[in-house]
Formats: sequence, structure tokens, C-alpha cells
Amino acid sequence: MHPQRSALHNELHARPSLYFNGPAHVFHVALIGDSSDCKEVLKRCGIATESTETAQGITSFAGYPFKWEQHSEFFTLTLVASRSIDDPDWPEMPPALTEAISPYCGQIINAIQIVVRSDQGLDVCQYGFKDPCGSCVGGGDAAVWSDFRLTEDGINRFLFINRRLNAYRQGRMIRRLLEIETYRMMASLSLGTAKKLSQELDRFDTMLVSLSERSARNDPGDSKGLLEAIAHLSRQVVSRTVTTRHRFGATQAYAQLVFERLGELRESHVGDCQRVGVFIERRFKPTVRYCAATEQRLEQMAKNVANLGDLLQARVQVEMEEQNAEILRGLNARADAQVKIQRAVEGLSIIAITYYLLNLFKLAYNGLNVIGAHVTAREAMLSMAPLALISLALIFFRIRKAKRH
Repeated sequence: MHPQRSALHNELHARPSLYFNGPAHVFHVALIGDSSDCKEVLKRCGIATESTETAQGITSFAGYPFKWEQHSEFFTLTLVASRSIDDPDWPEMPPALTEAISPYCGQIINAIQIVVRSDQGLDVCQYGFKDPCGSCVGGGDAAVWSDFRLTEDGINRFLFINRRLNAYRQGRMIRRLLEIETYRMMASLSLGTAKKLSQELDRFDTMLVSLSERSARNDPGDSKGLLEAIAHLSRQVVSRTVTTRHRFGATQAYAQLVFERLGELRESHVGDCQRVGVFIERRFKPTVRYCAATEQRLEQMAKNVANLGDLLQARVQVEMEEQNAEILRGLNARADAQVKIQRAVEGLSIIAITYYLLNLFKLAYNGLNVIGAHVTAREAMLSMAPLALISLALIFFRIRKAKRH
């Protein structure tokens, strides 16, 4: 067997639902935190996890069925309290659960209370909803009501009416409602980031327009300062991209889960009320689209800054090539002048050497006449001319050889 065979297969049984019959109060809390926070809360509840890799569990807490789940960046606690006829419509959360999560109140991202009851003698008005939304779900086998208004304690309340659902279908339907609200809140976490980023993108747009205008003026002396300004803007855009990529990606993933769970409800109308799924989609989709548009705007900003930098670098490269070509032309001109000077120096050197040789031969001729050797001028010229030519030739070849070396 592959070492991951059991773990991968058991993923089919991950995230089970709490199954129950009859009227009940479902309390659900989602808290932002990692595995250490989750284990600490479970420890306060008197629940010990089986292993460090356990991500969910169903047990009993305060005498009620209790379920906990650990996700990548949050964890959830769900408690199902049985309900009697004499219970108030919206009872308080069990004190044991309230005390367990009290140190982590600042991390609560979602809190839901669902009253589950039968359809006998139902009067929705007695539950205090203001302009509620309602839907038949599960093909008409149940109904759900809510006005999506938070209580003073920050709890969102739902009324779930079971008509023909057994314990398993009821547990799965309740789970879908809880996941819709939890994933919706997690997806909405990036809304504040998107609003703040939009203000920064407005500033980046102004800077980009200014830099584009500076680049269009084509001022050679401004290239270095312009390149530094573009690099500074690029660093800021890349920094925002890195810090927000995970949050925006999580928003898309959570939003997709919300829409999938809404589709699984199989809603239909209840009277003239607006459906729960329609209410959520009409008010949740703008948040998702705004975050997606902000992310696309940031990506386009990064591309525009990169294109402007590439254009400036291309212009600077052309200017450098023109400068190099001008330098080469100057070097060629100086080289030509040096060649001409060398040729002139060679000619002058040969003339000077010829002059000194002739003077030397003249001194030798005068010396012969002084010692009594009677040599005519014609004979001296004929005898000394080959020597002069050979000497000049040797000197000329030595100069050429030195130049080649």
C-alpha cells in the first residue's frame, strides 16, 4: 500500500455533519486562529485531540453534541442543544461554551444561532424578524428564515423549519447554512484590504501618469532620475502584490464555496418573501467583484509600470549606443590622425637619417683626401651610394618591423 493510501481515502469522510432529530438550538462560532489557538480552546472545553494531525472531531460538551473543525486560517465550534416547548425562542449561548471562548472574543469572525423546530403552529412573526427573507430548501422539505441583522452580541439568527427531513438530511442542510455564512465572512475579510489598496492605487495612477509624461518629454538628462522613480514605484506595486495575493486568492476560493452551497440548498419561494440565497448573492457578489477588480487593477498597474520601465531602458540603451558610436567615430578619427602623424614622422626620420649619412660619407671622403688618398668625387659617390641605400633600406625595414610588433 502507498503510505498515503489511508489518509487520502479517509478524506471522503472528513468534515462530517452533526445529525439530530427534533427541535434544537444550534450554536456555531468561527474564530480566526491557527492550530495552537484551536487546541487551546478545546483544552478549555476539556477536550483532548487525538493527534496533532487531527483537523476535526465530534464529541460531547456540557451534555450536548459538540463538533469542532480546524481550517487553514480559522476554526469552528458547533454545539447542538436540545429544545423543549418551554424554552424561549432565542436562548442565550450555553455558559460553558461562552466561558471557553471568552479569551478569544476578539477573534470571532462569525457567530450563528439556528432555532430548529417543526412546522406545527408556526408563527414567524413571534421570532422578532424585521423584513425577513425566507426560502423553501431541500425541494420543499424544509424552510429557513432570517433577517440577517446582528444582535447586540454580534449573533446572526436563523429559523429552520423541518417539514420532512430525517436526521441525516437535516444535519447536512444545517451544515450548508453554517458554511455559507462562515465562508461568506471569510471571503469578506479582504474588503477592507481592497478599499485601502484602492486609495493607494489612485496615488500610484497619479505617479504613473506623471512618470509617463516625463518619459514622453525625452529629456536625456532626466533619464537617471526617471529610472530611479520608476524603480521606486515598481517596488511599491510589487510589495502590495505580494502582501495581498494570498488574501484575494482566499476570497475567490471562499466565494466559490458560498455559491456552491447556495446552489445545493435547492431553494424555492415562500410566499412573497425574497429568497435567502437571492438576498445573499445580491449583497455578497459586489464585495467579491470589487475585490477581484482591485486585484486585476493591481496586476495591470504592475504591468504598466514594467512596460514604462522597459521603454525607458530601451531609450537609455539607444542613447548609450549612440554615445558609443560617437566615441568610436572619435577614436577612428584620432587613429587616422595618428597614422598620418606616424607616416609624417617616418618620412622625416628617413630624411634626417639620409642627411646624417650623407654628412658622414662626406666626412669620410674629406678624411681620405687628408690622408693622401686621391679619390675623385665621382668615384666616392659611386662607392658610397650603395652603402647609403643599403643603410636606408635596413633602417626602413627595422621601422616597419617595430610597427608590426
